Amino acid sequence: LLPIEQDQLKLETATSREVADYLDECTGIVLPTGSLEQHGPIGLIGTDALCVTTISEKAATKSTMLIAPTLCYTPAQFNMNFAGTVSVTARAFAQLFEDILRSLHRQGFKFIYVLNGHGANLAPMRSAVHDLYLDLDDRAPKVKLRSWWEYPTVNALRKELYGDREGMHGTPSEVAITQASVRVVDSSNHRPPASLSEEFIRDHTGDFHGPASEHARDFPDGRVGSHSELANIEHGEALIAAAASALIGEFTSWMAEVD
Repeated sequence: LLPIEQDQLKLETATSREVADYLDECTGIVLPTGSLEQHGPIGLIGTDALCVTTISEKAATKSTMLIAPTLCYTPAQFNMNFAGTVSVTARAFAQLFEDILRSLHRQGFKFIYVLNGHGANLAPMRSAVHDLYLDLDDRAPKVKLRSWWEYPTVNALRKELYGDREGMHGTPSEVAITQASVRVVDSSNHRPPASLSEEFIRDHTGDFHGPASEHARDFPDGRVGSHSELANIEHGEALIAAAASALIGEFTSWMAEVD
C-alpha cells in the first residue's frame, strides 16, 4: 500500500468514507497515549502526549497507518502540586480507554497498537485490556501496548546520548523530541539533579510514586534524576526517526503475524 495522504493520516481529519476505504485495505490503527503534567524547568506540560503524537505522525507519513487522536487526560496524581498538571483517576482512565477500544473494534479495527508516552498509563491500560479479553475472549481486538522508549534502537540511543543522566521524568530524550517538534525553552538551571539509585528506579518504575505533596518535596524542580539540559534539537530528530522506524516495523510485522 502507498502511504495515505498527509491530511488523511489522522482519524479526526479523515472522512467516514475515507476511513471505510482504509479499512478495506488495513484494519490496524495507532492510538497514542500521553499525559498533561509538569516536566521540569524546560519540559512542556504536554511532553508525553507531544512525543507520541510526533512519532506516530512521522511514521504515518512513511507507511500506511491511521492515527487516532492522542489520549492525554490520564493519571498523574504525583505531579498535582505543580502548576498545569491535569490528572484523572486510574479507574476513570481505564474505563475510558476500554470504551475507546470497544468503539474502534466495533468500527472494524482488529488491531489496535497503543503507542504510550506516560508510565502511569500502563497499569490501568493493562487492566482494561484484561477486562476486555475476559468479556470478549477471542472476539476481542488484538491490542499491543508499547512505550516509545522501549524500542531497542531507541533505548540504545538514549543510553548513548545520556547514560544515567536520562533519569525517569523530565528526561532529556523526551525534552529533545519536543525541542525538535515544538519549541526550545531557555533555562538558567544547568545543574543536573541527583542521580537515582537502582533500588529507587526498580521501586518507581511505571511512575509508581507517592502522594503529590511528598513528590514535590522530594523533587522540587519536577525532574526525577533527569538532566534535561543535555537535550538538543539534533538529538530529538534522531530519536523521532528511530522511534518512527521502529513503530513502522513492529506495527506491520505484528499485523502480518496475527492476520
